Order: sequence, then structure tokens, then C-alpha cells
Amino acid sequence: MLQIHNSLTKKKEIFTPIEPGKVKLYVCGMTVYDLCHVGHARVMVVFDVVTRYLRASGYDVIYIRNITDIDDKIIARANENGESIQSLTERFIAEMHQDADAMGVVRPDQEPKATEAMGDIIAMIETLIEKGFAYAADNGDVYYDVSEFDGYGKLSGRNIEELRSGERVAVNEAKNDPLDFVLWKAAKPEEPSWDSPWGNGRPGWHIECSAMSATCLGEHFDIHGGGQDLQFPHHENEIAQSEGAHGCQSVNYWMHNGFVRIDDEKMSKSLGNFFTVREVLAQYSPEVIRYFILTSHYRSPLNYSDESLEQAKSALTRYYTALRDIEVATDVVWQDDDEFGPRFREAMDDDFNTALALSVMADVRQALNKAREQSDEQASYLAGLLHSFGDVLGLFQQAAEAFLLGGQDDDESAKVEDLILARNTARTEKDWAKADQVRDELTAMGIVLEDNAGKTTWRKA
Repeated sequence: MLQIHNSLTKKKEIFTPIEPGKVKLYVCGMTVYDLCHVGHARVMVVFDVVTRYLRASGYDVIYIRNITDIDDKIIARANENGESIQSLTERFIAEMHQDADAMGVVRPDQEPKATEAMGDIIAMIETLIEKGFAYAADNGDVYYDVSEFDGYGKLSGRNIEELRSGERVAVNEAKNDPLDFVLWKAAKPEEPSWDSPWGNGRPGWHIECSAMSATCLGEHFDIHGGGQDLQFPHHENEIAQSEGAHGCQSVNYWMHNGFVRIDDEKMSKSLGNFFTVREVLAQYSPEVIRYFILTSHYRSPLNYSDESLEQAKSALTRYYTALRDIEVATDVVWQDDDEFGPRFREAMDDDFNTALALSVMADVRQALNKAREQSDEQASYLAGLLHSFGDVLGLFQQAAEAFLLGGQDDDESAKVEDLILARNTARTEKDWAKADQVRDELTAMGIVLEDNAGKTTWRKA
């Protein structure tokens, strides 16, 4: 029975969907003004696995991940580049999709954009004003009145009075309370704007997700996800907006993935301590990045380092080596397996514990290595079982040979094969110096040789 750690209640809860057999999932997506970094990759992979497992468990899942395509950073970057906002955002949306596709992240069912949701955003702000949760200020901005929402702080555990004491109202600020947050920003000269009952302007960040989630999934849906850094104030403000506007609970389960950390600091663009996915892909296979992300429970911190990526690469190499030259049974369903299936389900039912699920898969790999020497039929079954588990985690999506050879073209592969033949000929002739010389040449090319049962196979280091 699936249990999810609910950030709202701070405990694991048995998952019960609002509508039997169906799950409505919303995840806060990217602000598209730059390439995605590894922290963004974690969000994409985590909720891709959540979606895959829910679907594997028989649920009909509607997965929404929004795109923020208008905000201060986007405007500033477009101005720096001397290009239009639309050109900038379309370019980085395409780059985001390229990175996500490379890592095997399945596209969400919908990716609503803020700029295409203005009607819904304005309508929600009007409702909040009508219900007394928001007010139009003299400067043309519209603010949410936090004092009118009794539940403010329930997600993050923040105390309103403590928050208020830590803030102050600037001299020229038009809001009534330092905790009030902007729903609609009055237009500034030469900035993009939309017409509204309060004059030309654009939405604040928080209102976008409240409007888009309600439009795509309804006023009350099952799961809302995102990075831990969004818990306050973004998701706290979403709750205030959505529940204020609709008069009902907006989300049943809140899920937040932990930070990716470098040198004990959160990886972020604002700190300048980030690696883009594209930079990491220049050194590692996309599947290595994905595996690395899955080695930690999604709520735990994930420590980024070359050593961690090398460990992920080595682990994947062991799997693909086990799968090499095996006829994979295509009719294996992991739920039907009596030995490993229940353990895998138990791991994933425990708040999507991918780290524990990988340990089950490691046991399957060990069993496969033993079966290779004893039974082709059993080896084929276990290889099929690994692929069945892999489908849930988004792993083993390429042929073993393709992963192990690292994308070598035909000419490179032919050269390697010729050198291996020369080495084996030298060994047959007991010309050990020649054999060692050829092996050293292959090593310099980044080729690893493996001699087993009179046969030499190779892979990229």
C-alpha cells in the first residue's frame, strides 16, 4: 500500500486518490531564462519516477508541469541579450526539453505557460478581491492580504507574527502588511504587460501556479510537487491563494524533493555554484545522471561530485555488462515475480524509495550473473525482470552494447576490433611484449578489455 510523506502534515500517509483509479499531479516547473542545472534535473527525474510508478500501479495519471515564461529574470536576460522575451523563452524551453529527453524524462501531459494563462490569472485575482483576500493598492499593484487567511504558515510551519517581526515595510511600499505578497504588478516602462481591471501589468509569480493548476486539474487535486526551496514562500502562498479563492482544500499531498548540494551548500544559480545538465552530459551518459539522482531518497540531500557520478557510471556498467549478449525476455511483468517483485513494490510503496529499489535490482543482477552460466532461460527471464524494473525507474532504455561502447562509430569500432585481434594473435604466439603494447594502446584510447572464457569483450572506460 503506497505511502507518501506529506509535507503538509509532516508524516507518511497512505495514499488515497480523490477519484478511485485516477491521480491528478501538478509540479512546479522551470523559469526559462537559462539552461537547466542538476537541481532542475532532480525535480524532473523525481516526478518522472513518481508518475511512472503510479502508472505501473494501475493509476490513470494526469501530470501537469508548468513553465514560467515571464518574470524579472527573464526580462533582464532578454534585455542583456538584446532579444525578444518570446525568442529567449522559446529557445530555453527547447533546451529544457532536450535535456529532459536525454535523461529519459517522459513529457508531462500538459505544460501550461504563464503567458497563455492571463485570463485565468486575472479571474482568480478578481475572485480573491471579491472575497476580501486581496486589495488593489494605490500604485497599481494588487496584493494578497495574508491577515485574512487563517491557515497561513501551515505548510512551512512558519509563525505569522515571527515572520512579520522579521520584516519591515519600505517607505514607498504600498502594501498594508510586510507579509502581503503581490498578485499583479503594475506595468513598468518598456516591460511586457497585459490589460487588466487594475491597469496594464503582469502577474506575480505565485498566482501563476494557483491559476494554472486549477484550470488543468480542478480546484481540488491529489498531489502537488516541487523542490524543497519552493515550500516557502511559493507553495505557502499557493495554498493561501487557492483555498482563499475556492473555499476548499486545494491539495491532499504535498511532496518536496531535497536540494542538490555542493560543498554543503544548495546548488543554485543565485549562488553561482551550479553545473548545467549540458555540462555534465559532456562527460557522462544521460543515464548516469539519472542513476545518480535515484541513488538517494528524493527527500534527502543529494551531494554532487565527480566521485558520485563515477560511482553511478560504474554501477550502470555492471548492469549493462550483466545484460550483454543475453536474449531479454520481453513478456516479464515485475508484479508477477514472486521473489523480487514484492520487495521492489515494498521499496517504492515506502514513499518512492528508489535507493532501496536499486538494492533489489542489484540482487537481480547478481542472480542474473549466476544464471548466465547455468540456464539461458532463467538468464533471459532475469534480464527481462531487470528491464521491467528499469521501466519504472527510467533505466536500461538502450541496448547494452550501445551503453558499453559509448557511442563509437563504425570506423572507431573497427579499429578497436583490429587491435584486439592483433593482441589475441600476439598472445597465441606468446609474444607478450606485443600483446601488452597493444593493450596499452587500447587503454590510451579509453578502452577496457575483459577476457572471459576464451573470449575478449570491450567497452569504453
